[in-house]
Amino acid sequence: MKVAFHTDQLWFGAPGGIGTYVRELGAALTAAEDPPALVTFQVSDRDGEGPGPDVEVPGSIRRVYPSWALVGRPSLPPALAACDVVHATNHAAVAPAGRGQGLVATVHDLAFDVVPEVFPARWRWLYRAGVRAAVRRADLVLVPSASTAVDLQDRYRLAADRIRVTPLAAALPASGTDPVPILARLGIDGPYVVAAGTLEPRKDLVGLIRAYRQAAPELGRGLVLAGPDGPDATRVHAEIARGGPGWIVTTGRLDGADLDAVLRGADLLAYPSLYEGFGLPILEAMQRDVPVITTTTPACAETAGDAAVLVEPGDVAGLAEALVRTGSDEDLRAALRAAGRRRARAFTWSATARVTLDAYRDAADAAR
Repeated sequence: MKVAFHTDQLWFGAPGGIGTYVRELGAALTAAEDPPALVTFQVSDRDGEGPGPDVEVPGSIRRVYPSWALVGRPSLPPALAACDVVHATNHAAVAPAGRGQGLVATVHDLAFDVVPEVFPARWRWLYRAGVRAAVRRADLVLVPSASTAVDLQDRYRLAADRIRVTPLAAALPASGTDPVPILARLGIDGPYVVAAGTLEPRKDLVGLIRAYRQAAPELGRGLVLAGPDGPDATRVHAEIARGGPGWIVTTGRLDGADLDAVLRGADLLAYPSLYEGFGLPILEAMQRDVPVITTTTPACAETAGDAAVLVEPGDVAGLAEALVRTGSDEDLRAALRAAGRRRARAFTWSATARVTLDAYRDAADAAR
């Protein structure tokens, strides 16, 4: 089987969780027992960095993505015509399949619908148009969680039999090296709680900072925000600048080795997201024996299972209480570490690849 596999996300300035998905799924598919032949393609206005594709689609993302969503044009280059399936790996860019080709589209989340206020209007429009294109044209739609599947059924009336749940898995390589030199270089001195991810409103880092300031006198730990600036990060920096008890470090963008060290050195992960399609940092922390506090938002709760302390999204006082309670109770932290290890092992990219490969076969059969 030949699959046209869209990889634009790998060279974006902030590849994010979708970039992780594209990279890890591609590798797992290639390593599968009966691997498909992946023919990678990208829109050609790339900046020259990152992995090059097998095929380039002429044009610019600003023009091609909306045109794909609205009218299913331009067609993919003839070099992809022999592929059995087209996989649109990002719901902002649902490339058209040709005659006799199956189309599989991945919808990672519906954050642009659930928390629209944290997205610029242009992004909201593009994401929504892409999901509508996937609902209209895809033979099968892949989602990372059952909660996202429910969102698609409720908001876009997509039939359940056209959806496949393909969970993510921990992807950041875990090192056994001493994290202390890296932490010192980043200005982290002392025990701390870590929040991993882009500094953006959907992660509710302003709420986390306020909760941390309330908890800091009893918590006895710092707070490390490990991730690059995202949309409206100025609100996060302004909240930090207000001052208060404890200490806060922002690391900026980290490479894999540095992020691994920051996670391994943490006493707790706080992930108070308002909405997610999956919640990958939860598993990354659990894989490293770091106890997790996250929210009851459906995907976060689904990913965490019974291996995390859950608080209501946006509940600053509840989050502060959870930080103090978890930080002061060694028995609770030990139980969370053990449960987290078991939970993280339940998710593998090889399992994701198997379900995805089944979807490719079914989509190809439907197209034929």
